Amino acid sequence: MTAQAPAPTDDRRTDGDIIEIAREQVLDRGVPLNREQLIEVLRTGDDRLEELLSLAHEVRMRYQGPAIEVEGIVSLKTGGCPEDCHFCSQSGQFTSPVRSVWLNIPELVRAAKQTRETGASEFCIVAAVRGPDEKLMAQMREGVKAIHDEVDIHVAASLGMLSQEQVDDLVDMGVHRYNHNLEAARSYFPEVVTTHTYEERWDTCRMVKESGMELCCGGLVGMGETLEQRAELAAELSALEPHEVPLNFLNPRPGTPFGHLEPMSSNDALRTIAAFRLALPRTILRYAGGRELTLGDLGTKDGLLGGINAVIVGNYLTTLGRDPKEDLALLEELEMPIKALNETL
Repeated sequence: MTAQAPAPTDDRRTDGDIIEIAREQVLDRGVPLNREQLIEVLRTGDDRLEELLSLAHEVRMRYQGPAIEVEGIVSLKTGGCPEDCHFCSQSGQFTSPVRSVWLNIPELVRAAKQTRETGASEFCIVAAVRGPDEKLMAQMREGVKAIHDEVDIHVAASLGMLSQEQVDDLVDMGVHRYNHNLEAARSYFPEVVTTHTYEERWDTCRMVKESGMELCCGGLVGMGETLEQRAELAAELSALEPHEVPLNFLNPRPGTPFGHLEPMSSNDALRTIAAFRLALPRTILRYAGGRELTLGDLGTKDGLLGGINAVIVGNYLTTLGRDPKEDLALLEELEMPIKALNETL
C-alpha cells in the first residue's frame, strides 16, 4: 500500500477570516482544518499570534481536557544508523560526533524507574536503526519484560521500519505505543532522507495502527521546508489519525547536512503549534526535540497555552532537554495535572 496524501481541496471554507473560520469549524464542530486553511494559519501575522494561540488552547481544552501526558525516552542503541536522515547526528554516514553505543538491560530498567519517579506514565525505548534485527528484537523482549516486572509504567518503542511479523512480536511483548515519524511532508521528504521512502514509513504506521498498538507519529519542522509543506505535513498527519503527534523543531547538529540551518523563530514555532492543533483537534500533541532552543522558557509556556498537551521530560536522544523538575513546576504553575497512569490504558 502506498502513502496517500489528503486531497488538496474539499468543501471546507478558505474565504474570510481564518481564525474565525477555525473557531466555527474546529472549536464548535471538531472538523480539522485542511491544507489550504492551514497555510492561511501559518501566514497570520505576529499581531494575531496571541489570538491564534488562545483559540488553539480552547480547542485543546474542549477535545483533550487540561491533563498533560508526560513521557521519558531512552536510547537502547545510539548512533551508527545506516540511514541518512539529514537532521540526525546518529547517522553513520555523517561526521557528527555520535557513535554507536548499546544500553544494557539493568541500565534500561534503571532509566524506566527514574522516568516513573518524575510522574511520567510512559517510557519509550528508542534504537537508531533502519529497522530491528533479531538481536534487537530479542533485547527488546528481555527489556520490556524486565521493565514490566519492576516498574508501573507503559512501555513504548521506536525501532525504525517494521515487518508485519515484528509488529506482531511487539504486540506480544506488551508494547503499548509505537513511534514512527513521517519526519517531513511527502513532497519534501526526498530532501530530508534518500535511503528510504515516505511510503515505507507510511506502511509501518499503517501496520502499527491495524495491530491495535497506539501510533505515535509526528515530524520535524524548521528543516528548510516551505510554509506550504509544513501545512502539508500537518494535513497528512490528520489523514493518518495517529493517537499522538510529537512535534520536533530542528536543532541543527554539527556534521549533518542540516547543521548549517538557523533555528526557526519562536513566533513561527508557536504558529506551527497552533496550526497542528487546529489540524488535529482530538490528537495528543507532544512537545518533543528542539523546543528548548527554539522557544526557551517563555515560549515553552506559551506553547502549553497554545495547543500542546503532552511533553517529553529530561534529555532527548542526542540533545539535552530541560530539567524535568522545571517542566513539572511549570505544569503545576499552569494548573495542568499529569495524566494518571491508568487513564492512558
